[in-house]
Amino acid sequence: MHAPISISAIASVSALGDSPKEVWESYLSKKPLFVKKKIGSQEVFVTEISTKTQKSLTQLKASNPSYKTLDRTVLLAILASKHALQNTDLEKQSLDINIGSSRGATSLFEKYHTDFLQTGKVSPFTSPTTTLGNISSWVSQELGTKGLQIDQSVTCSTAMHALLNGIAWLQADMAQGFLVGGSEAALTPFTIAQMQALKLYSKTAHDSPCESMGFQKTKNTMVLGEAAAVAVLEKGISARTLAIIKGYGFGSEMISHNSSITQNANSIQKAMKMALKQAAIKTVDAIIMHAPGTVKGDVAEKNAIDILFKEKQPLLTSNKWMVGHTFAASGMLSIELAIYMLQHNKFIENPFYSNPRDLPSTLKTVLVNAVGFGGNAVSIILCRP
Repeated sequence: MHAPISISAIASVSALGDSPKEVWESYLSKKPLFVKKKIGSQEVFVTEISTKTQKSLTQLKASNPSYKTLDRTVLLAILASKHALQNTDLEKQSLDINIGSSRGATSLFEKYHTDFLQTGKVSPFTSPTTTLGNISSWVSQELGTKGLQIDQSVTCSTAMHALLNGIAWLQADMAQGFLVGGSEAALTPFTIAQMQALKLYSKTAHDSPCESMGFQKTKNTMVLGEAAAVAVLEKGISARTLAIIKGYGFGSEMISHNSSITQNANSIQKAMKMALKQAAIKTVDAIIMHAPGTVKGDVAEKNAIDILFKEKQPLLTSNKWMVGHTFAASGMLSIELAIYMLQHNKFIENPFYSNPRDLPSTLKTVLVNAVGFGGNAVSIILCRP
């Protein structure tokens, strides 16, 4: 890396909470946050934002007449972005924005498509409010920024690819600051049905239905959650710096099926190797795995880690056993957890996996993985400022 890139602000809205204090206390509680909800004609486990956060979202929606036509994905992104910047002295106008989504305006699209099938007509708001590009643009409208607006979908690694974009633009001196992240509000009948059609969705009846990192499981246990998570990237290190991006990597692999991953997760191996090389280190203290709770996905990522780190295996954890899979937002939620673990010098365990070694006296480096459909992966290494 040509110059250090730092994370100077981070925020999320999810079942974990909507403030640093709430999110960290949720992790310390070690309690899964799943609820049974009727979506369409069936009841499934999901994670939702809290009643308090929902109230804030309702107030946000009422604050601007145009917001009444926006999808929940966009509103969650706006709320998380406002939280990220509310206690900083960052110059908002100088920020460029890259916030993506895996599914985009799923709720609105399903609504408008149903209306079309029933009446043969659609609302004039249909096209502008269901296009993927209106996430970053509406965040920009709310914050009053004047710079670049990028949206993209790289499935479940979307937020981490946004982070890579921010690094590239900052290193090229084409930006002063970058707001990056992902947003997902995919708790809709059609989306749930898609995951069930792939036979990925959890059918477990107990209160911990997502067995992320339960490497001995024989059935898929993925559970969906809604969330938005964003971070502000800047070049250099300042009093605002929460963590430094010490290394980054990405990789892809040839797939045999639309949702497949190779047995040893070649794409993840490539991404982690590149990140370690960038950071000029051979290992890290801890890894926050993508670990979506699927049989093949969890094991393949563990195989990749075993192959790369051998006997010097870092501590391993994930957060999906608590909050489920939030698609595009999931990688940034893991980045947030990594930052909080570094700040508090505390490792958050996953109850489905027992680490063979203890936490070092000082937690200095954390690697975060994200993986998406299509055989792509991103790895980011964070360290203390």
